[in-house]
Amino acid sequence: MKMLTLLTTFLLMFWGNTISSQTTTNSSAAVEDVQVETKKLKKAMDTKNEPAQADSYYNIGETFFNSGNFSKSEEYYTKAKNLYEKLNDKPNIEKATRRLAQSQEKQNKITPAISNYGRAAKMGYSEKSKAVNSNDVTRLSSPTPELKAEAIQSNINLSKKENEQGDLAESYSQLADVNLKQKDVSSAEENLNTAYKISKKEAPQQALAINQKLADLYVENKNFEKAIEAKKKVLKEDFVKENSQEKVNQIQELADIYIKKNDPKEAVDLLKNAYGIALDKGHTLEAQKSVKKLDSLYAISGNIDASVQLYRDFLGKLPNLVSKDRSLVDNKILEDTEQRISQLEKERELKDELIRKKNVFNYSLIGALILLTGLIIFIFRTLKKVQTKNKKIALQSLRREMNPHFIFNSLNSVNHFIATNNELEANQYLTKFSKLMRGVMENSAEDFIPFQQELDLLQNYLALEKTRFADKFDYEIDVDESLNMQNLQVPGMLIQPFLENAVWHGLRYRSEKGFLKLSFDKSESHLKILIEDNGIGIEESKKQKTQHQKTREGRGMKNTLERIQLLNDLYKKDITCSVKDKENSSGVLVTLQINLS
Repeated sequence: MKMLTLLTTFLLMFWGNTISSQTTTNSSAAVEDVQVETKKLKKAMDTKNEPAQADSYYNIGETFFNSGNFSKSEEYYTKAKNLYEKLNDKPNIEKATRRLAQSQEKQNKITPAISNYGRAAKMGYSEKSKAVNSNDVTRLSSPTPELKAEAIQSNINLSKKENEQGDLAESYSQLADVNLKQKDVSSAEENLNTAYKISKKEAPQQALAINQKLADLYVENKNFEKAIEAKKKVLKEDFVKENSQEKVNQIQELADIYIKKNDPKEAVDLLKNAYGIALDKGHTLEAQKSVKKLDSLYAISGNIDASVQLYRDFLGKLPNLVSKDRSLVDNKILEDTEQRISQLEKERELKDELIRKKNVFNYSLIGALILLTGLIIFIFRTLKKVQTKNKKIALQSLRREMNPHFIFNSLNSVNHFIATNNELEANQYLTKFSKLMRGVMENSAEDFIPFQQELDLLQNYLALEKTRFADKFDYEIDVDESLNMQNLQVPGMLIQPFLENAVWHGLRYRSEKGFLKLSFDKSESHLKILIEDNGIGIEESKKQKTQHQKTREGRGMKNTLERIQLLNDLYKKDITCSVKDKENSSGVLVTLQINLS
């Protein structure tokens, strides 16, 4: 019971807000309709009469739809449709679904509107309703104006046959929209005039919307005289003359046309007339709207005194106006009006004060601020350039550093081959070693080198280590076939330190021959590099190192991680590195990922 009372109050409060922000006709009758339907809804809920509840929701939706509040009509049509579906009331499901689609179309929600027209067509309980809804699906979804026009014409023929004037007028209005897309202005004008003649007899609100569309068409084509004629024509209609609120709205729209025509004098006269009618008949918001439009025109002409006088007049008459218009009492109107008057007066005083006090100090201050801003920007940019340059120098330095331990041992290996009279092995080893050194030095000037060059360097390096530790490990290099070997650019010798760690701190301590696998895989937009060995692992390796080895390895890995950080800072490559012991077996798994984009 309490919930239903709150629902009734909500509907009435919302409706009051709705009619205050929209142009409506017969608003008091519409409010009365909502009151009646809300009482019926309450009774239906009390008696758990779901068919009656659905009917009340639908009727409330109709009231909102006919008043132009399509978002609220969509809400209530949806509630009605859901209840009708629960009751399996197919005729009413079709009716509510179609109206729901029309509400969505009015809000330019084309995709759900097409979907609901389609549902209505499938469940249509008559051939006529199936055809009408199918035509609306075609009208909204067809890619060409010709197909749209055919669908609309089909609906026109059906509406004429059934003598449904409201649908007929809407179809002519839709046909005018298609004419405009085809740049056929004369046909659009003709169809809108036809729609207006049909709708003005039975659907004044629809007629007003069509008249506005016609006036907009004339204005868009700079045919202001016809636009004025169309507005003057609607002002002579009984449904406007007998509704002072709508009369004020139409006069204001006529004034807008004169403004666009660049005839502010006529617009001012019309707005004064609209203001007078609104004051006399007690239409607060319409009076306020006229005041704002007049204020804008006075502001353009620089007539601040007239604007201030207008607001004072409105403020003085507002209490009496509100007493006549009790449904639209809003204290904020008084507050906004007072603020606007105060703002106008302050603006005039400030303008005079600024003219008198414009002096050298102001210009000096502005100049100093500009100079300071420029200096800050210059310093910031300079620091940014210096930081970038320093990072590049640091990266180059780290890139050129080769493990002296590796070089020393390589030379020892050559010496060993010579001492044992193994000149062939010494020559082969020295050739591979010199080729590796040359490759490192040649590529040391570039942050990125072709993938093929990097692969050659790594193969050369592993071949050297294999020669030195022939009985300690075998190795394999696996490259994803989808990788572009020549065009792909990667950081040079970034992987070598991890291979060196695998050989020197893992595999060479094995009692049996170990295995080292290097693989390159393309994963989406990343290059994934895996270095896997079955050596003694990280923890065991730490136990067997001398203090010198610990220091050297720490510095080597630190340099590599610094290179990764600098590459990420400078080139945004999002390089990540993971080094960990394998979980189910001995050895270490190194995972590197490089962003290829």
